[in-house]
Amino acid sequence: MSVVNVSLQVIPVVTEERIYPVVDKVIEYIQASGVKYEVGPMETTMEGELDKLLKIVAKAQEICVEQGAARVISMVKIDYKAEGVTMNEKVYKYRK
Repeated sequence: MSVVNVSLQVIPVVTEERIYPVVDKVIEYIQASGVKYEVGPMETTMEGELDKLLKIVAKAQEICVEQGAARVISMVKIDYKAEGVTMNEKVYKYRK
């Protein structure tokens, strides 16, 4: 399967002071997964095989609940093309 990009934004339903700690746990999981990723102010974008990235998305929901979220709202974006797509090809011209 080709390389794809998946962006994930999790919004855990917790008290305001708990939002960042819960999101941090999700980002720690993404870091530990070994996939290429970039954290942004509104979402984290990952690069890799679609099946693996979707498993990470599913686990992110569980992590939020394990961290005390009563509910999790997630926004997921998938950029897929048969020959593959990288984060770098989209943003290289904006990097110094």
